[in-house]
Amino acid sequence: MPAPPDGRTVVRTLVSLKLRLLRNGLRRSRGRAALYVLGTVVGVLFAAGAAFGLAMLKHAIHAGSAGDAGVVLVGAAALGWAAIPLFLFSSDESADPTRLTMLPLRPGPLLRGSVLAALLGPGPLVSLVLFTGAALSGAAGAASAVAAVVGVPLALLTVVVLSRAVAAGNARLLASRRGKDFAIFGGLLFALLVQIANVGSQSVFGRPGADGLDLEPLAPVAAVLRWIPPVGAVDAARTAGEGHWPLALLQLAVTAALLALLLRWWRSSLQQLMVTADASTLEVVRGVQGSPRGGRFLPEGRVGAVMQRHLRYAWREPRAKAAVFTSIGMTLVICVLSIVQGWSTVYLVAMTGMFLGLQMLNLFGMDGSAFWMVAATLLTPADARDELRGRAYAVLSYAVPVTLVLALVLAAATGDWSGLPAAVGVAFALLGSGIAIGAVLSVLAPYTMPADNNPMRNAAPGQGGLVMLNSFGSMFGSVLVAAPVVGWLAWALATDAPAWPLLFAGPLYGALVATLGLRLAAGRLLERLPEILAKAVER
Repeated sequence: MPAPPDGRTVVRTLVSLKLRLLRNGLRRSRGRAALYVLGTVVGVLFAAGAAFGLAMLKHAIHAGSAGDAGVVLVGAAALGWAAIPLFLFSSDESADPTRLTMLPLRPGPLLRGSVLAALLGPGPLVSLVLFTGAALSGAAGAASAVAAVVGVPLALLTVVVLSRAVAAGNARLLASRRGKDFAIFGGLLFALLVQIANVGSQSVFGRPGADGLDLEPLAPVAAVLRWIPPVGAVDAARTAGEGHWPLALLQLAVTAALLALLLRWWRSSLQQLMVTADASTLEVVRGVQGSPRGGRFLPEGRVGAVMQRHLRYAWREPRAKAAVFTSIGMTLVICVLSIVQGWSTVYLVAMTGMFLGLQMLNLFGMDGSAFWMVAATLLTPADARDELRGRAYAVLSYAVPVTLVLALVLAAATGDWSGLPAAVGVAFALLGSGIAIGAVLSVLAPYTMPADNNPMRNAAPGQGGLVMLNSFGSMFGSVLVAAPVVGWLAWALATDAPAWPLLFAGPLYGALVATLGLRLAAGRLLERLPEILAKAVER
């Protein structure tokens, strides 16, 4: 058995591996390289702008209030570092320690190399600029400079190690299907919380104080955060500048203690991953169950079988589930914000129909290499129609209830029960139009899905143009196709004419448009089947 490599060699190899991953990722396509560079520049400029703004606040208002704003900003950044691996674990190859479990590596060198590799990239650079600005916002004198020189790198190292320790401690969970489901729901919840925090910050910063900006509401929050590591390490610059050296040393010591605990946790997680088998590989394979519940409520024949398959994909396949719940989550976020900010209307439910209509896009690409089994059964135009009808019915089976529930919630929140019938009618017209456009685009402009089941990646490299064509083509196309119904609503609102007939005209129009779109797509499906099959199985 070969001896484990030298520790320095392991460290150098892991650092060079991270650099190669960054370099090779940029080489995959020019568009990806441009987006990476643009994102890095925007992130650094944002951090620099925030740091400059904190410095200006220090001179424009009381220095203590500027220091409070810096503390809150560092706390938000630390929370983001802790949450990132839970939501974006599968999108960062270097954050997954299970990729190294088969190599003869000792935990010590592996830990040191992983720490240095984790410090490479735009994320640590942005955080370094942000933490420096936060430290300077409350600094005063040479004592603050000394504390900042120690505290800022210590805080940066702590948040990076926190992120990787969370990833290593939950690596097998996050790599599983349930872990990806958690990432989807957690990401939607995190987006909702960010928007709520945005509304709260607007209410705080939107109130002018005696000096032009009122930051007093941040004082009680900052008073708690400055004693929580790693925020305390950055705030040590302010504490030392005020002459409280013992308290500054205590803040730095608490952060250093947390760093030591996180490193110990990370090391034990790495060691456990190296020597412990994955429990999922030890489970006994159960026998195949019968047909799932709910099968009795589906139509007979091919349409019912296609519905059942598509609904299973929507529940079990991470990317399909992410697409469904992202569409619902986007609508919920907009509706909640509109209610909180006071500009809500029942007609916002129309967005639900438009967003859920996107689920008809790239129907066959989601099947992947399994689509060849479906393609082998598409022999006649009737087979093609039933295949598309089954997938459309599957989308309608969850789109219709969600639309109705959200419409009732918006009507209750706004009190506009008289506008409910017209809003529901327009939503169903847009949903039918989206189904029609999506079916046609699935046949005429399919694109390849990546093979890694990453819910954060919805297309293989080089397919960005087709993805944009599908997404924007569906949204704008559904609005154009449903223009008669939308125009009727606009005319009724402008002239105070009755709009309740849209409750019947909207769904009828949507059903007719969807039927026409499915027939047009079915007519071209058999003709374009070889190209669609090539796109589906390509990886």
